Amino acid sequence: MRNFNQIYIDGQFVTPHGTEQFDLFDPTTGTVTGHVRLGDEEDARRAVAAARRAFPAFSQTSRNERIGMLRRLHAAMSERVDDLTQATIEEYGAPVSRAVWGAKYAAETFLHAITTLENYAFERDIASARVVMQPIGVVGQITPWNANAGFICGKLSIAIAAGCTSVLKPSEMSAWQTQIVMEALHEAGLPPGVFNIVNGRGDVVGTEITHHPDIAKVSFTGSTRVGKSILRSAADTMKRVTLELGGKSPTIVLDDADLAQAVPLILNAGFGNNGQACINGTRVLVPENRFEAFCEAIRAGVEQIAVGDPRDPATQIGPLVSRTQHERVQRYIRTGVEEGATLLTGGAERPDHLERGYFVKPTVFVNVTNDMTIAREEIFGPVICVMRYRHEEDAIAIANDTSYGLHAYVVSSDPERAQAVARRLDAGRVAINGAPHEPLAPFGGFKQSGIGREYGEFGLEACLEPKAILGMQRAA
Repeated sequence: MRNFNQIYIDGQFVTPHGTEQFDLFDPTTGTVTGHVRLGDEEDARRAVAAARRAFPAFSQTSRNERIGMLRRLHAAMSERVDDLTQATIEEYGAPVSRAVWGAKYAAETFLHAITTLENYAFERDIASARVVMQPIGVVGQITPWNANAGFICGKLSIAIAAGCTSVLKPSEMSAWQTQIVMEALHEAGLPPGVFNIVNGRGDVVGTEITHHPDIAKVSFTGSTRVGKSILRSAADTMKRVTLELGGKSPTIVLDDADLAQAVPLILNAGFGNNGQACINGTRVLVPENRFEAFCEAIRAGVEQIAVGDPRDPATQIGPLVSRTQHERVQRYIRTGVEEGATLLTGGAERPDHLERGYFVKPTVFVNVTNDMTIAREEIFGPVICVMRYRHEEDAIAIANDTSYGLHAYVVSSDPERAQAVARRLDAGRVAINGAPHEPLAPFGGFKQSGIGREYGEFGLEACLEPKAILGMQRAA
């Protein structure tokens, strides 16, 4: 059993004022593996006070001083990549290949922040004004379980680059990852109060962060439902907000696509991270004249996917994170059948060779229409919905007919045609012929997929306020 009984406030590991114990599970077996003691409103207030005290001095640090801090943070996190990989596998069932990538990425976020900071102009002249980009203040940050360490490091790194201090509430389901990150960041030796991390429930610690008058900005990654509540709460004190929320991303297979290349890309985009990623391409649009051939190809592809123990390097899909999530995905699969979609492969049952754990068969529905529940709502599991379209204009219309707009994918043998389609899709990111990641490009969504952007200069500017200084004397 692992027990996590400390939070991080003002440069120190401290025992929370809160006393609630939260059970931690191994989703591969469904067994309890430990407990985390959760902080409460008092802990959140102490963390905010520490961040507020640290802000005046930290906001005045130089670019080079902050780059030095980010380098130390990167070095400290790099030392813990192996530990973080194991924690990620155990806490939410990430296949080992994904867990290794995620652990390395968490460390690399500090390098990405350095690259952004090195090239950013904090002052610029616009006509007769000098515009100065000023750190916004204390930033409240709330991260999800499906990439907890990466989001902690990513949000902290950009706030530090901007000269802001932070109070962060990680997912209580990811306490082992959080502990490793706290220990590593502590080793970097930043000034007390620059970052503070408080385990706790969203409706307790998260609510205190979003209501507290000394929090200038909230950066949240999670569900659209919670994001809306944060936006409402933030309005009372006019907090700035960055919300990276849910998605129901389309993948348009153009009629010139090579199916032998397209299907592996589609399965990777749709089932990545066990289907538990907001960017998953779960609505696949296929031309009518290639529909039957596509169905045969994707069924054959799914049948080759290895589902099982995430510690096994051969595994491509592991378990869902919790019993609640397992039941939710099963419910959506049953709903798809009830509403008339055709179950091409998969289903709500646990895979035959697995007797325990929160596993779901990788599932593909065909003959889905865009008004069905499984085509409208984010399932957050390994479930793909395949829809027909008549022509390119029809595909674009179907793709954009959603309340979400986080990510989209286009598959084509003609790069120029794919780019033309990509430009017409309502999504914060569009990937062509794959699922590449660019950590310096903006990340965020249209419509109900969020407000604002993270990463690179766009993420940095979300932690800054522009101030125009007028009447300055210019040198002759």
